[in-house]
Amino acid sequence: MKIKPFAGVRPPKEIASEVASRPYDVLNSVEAKAEAGEKSLLHIIKPEIDFDPIADEHEQKTYDKAVENFKKWQDNGWLVQDTKEMYYIYAQTMDGRTQYGLVAAANVDDYINGTIKKHELTRKEKEDDRMIHVRIQNANLEPVFFAYPDVDEMNKLVSDWIANHEPEYDFVAPDGFGHTFWKIDDDSVNAHITEIFAKVPAFYVADGHHRTAAAARVGIEKREQNPNHTGNEEYNYFLAVIFPESQLHVIDYNRVVKDLNGLSEYEFLAKLSESFDVVEMGSEIYHPNKLHNFAMYLGGKWYSLTAKPGTYNDNDPIDVLDVTVLSNLVFDKILNLGDLRTSKRIDFVGGIRGLGELQKRVDSGEMAVAFALFPVTMRQIIDIADTGNIMPPKTTWFEPKLRSGLVIHKLS
Repeated sequence: MKIKPFAGVRPPKEIASEVASRPYDVLNSVEAKAEAGEKSLLHIIKPEIDFDPIADEHEQKTYDKAVENFKKWQDNGWLVQDTKEMYYIYAQTMDGRTQYGLVAAANVDDYINGTIKKHELTRKEKEDDRMIHVRIQNANLEPVFFAYPDVDEMNKLVSDWIANHEPEYDFVAPDGFGHTFWKIDDDSVNAHITEIFAKVPAFYVADGHHRTAAAARVGIEKREQNPNHTGNEEYNYFLAVIFPESQLHVIDYNRVVKDLNGLSEYEFLAKLSESFDVVEMGSEIYHPNKLHNFAMYLGGKWYSLTAKPGTYNDNDPIDVLDVTVLSNLVFDKILNLGDLRTSKRIDFVGGIRGLGELQKRVDSGEMAVAFALFPVTMRQIIDIADTGNIMPPKTTWFEPKLRSGLVIHKLS
């Protein structure tokens, strides 16, 4: 893989926690407006919050405000560009577990030729929106989240560096997640990192499929506009944080459904028993404990559902997924939900909210039934990407999310 160090645009140490924000796509505009402090990057990545009432995020005045704010943050010294190119280390801590990523400029050609591998489909309208932000700012304001097969030499290099250098940033965000950031300002170490990654066979998009596609499209666009293009220009690269596979943890992504397709609870349970071993677990929250075991909340009770042998295919990278099993045996066969990407009868709940959120939404009467799934593994994601397959929608949830604003990559 081709990566390079870059001269990052970053907040000074004393205000890093004020500038850094959650990503643009995990907050709606109302939440972002409530959360954004004076120096928060949210004013740049969700500039609609600076209008009263909140503006349409796709209006020209909103894009103009994004450019104005990015310039203002630099003029005020809230974002300052490093004087030399370097790599950075970004560590995230959640529930006592820490993962260490390399912050680097990834190469557009690696996305074009498929060595940056994806496992989800992207929607053109979302790509287009992200493209506009990259284009108008001439910068990647938010990183994409990649995984790569572990390289012992790289793991040791990171371990040695953080053991012998003080972090540039070290803070706990309001959500309780820790963020620590080092700059690697040794040219020889940076050159060695580039050499190490030249032998890595592939990157895998863990989170940020739309941002990755948008960044690559802007790079291609700039090539076509430059008659003197050489391939070495900064626009041939985009901002990524790259984590070793073994350190990443995928959490569950669960489902709630509004109705039982005209069935009574008794009839629904009877139909489920054709494909699952159904065991009533009582009122205490039940967590799925293995692949093909599901938790279901219905009528004030939790149930264990275990798919019967013969109802799934463990030899197929898609059919082995529990989202596929649940869709085939319940959402298609019994509930007739249709296309899950467009159905108004289903909603998706990230596991970070806990299974109590599922119970709450059913008990409130908003939903009729909830399903909790055993999380997919990084190995399953890699197998799917390597075979050129695409995961069903809403399969993976990575946590913690990368904080935006710790470092920005300019395209020139």
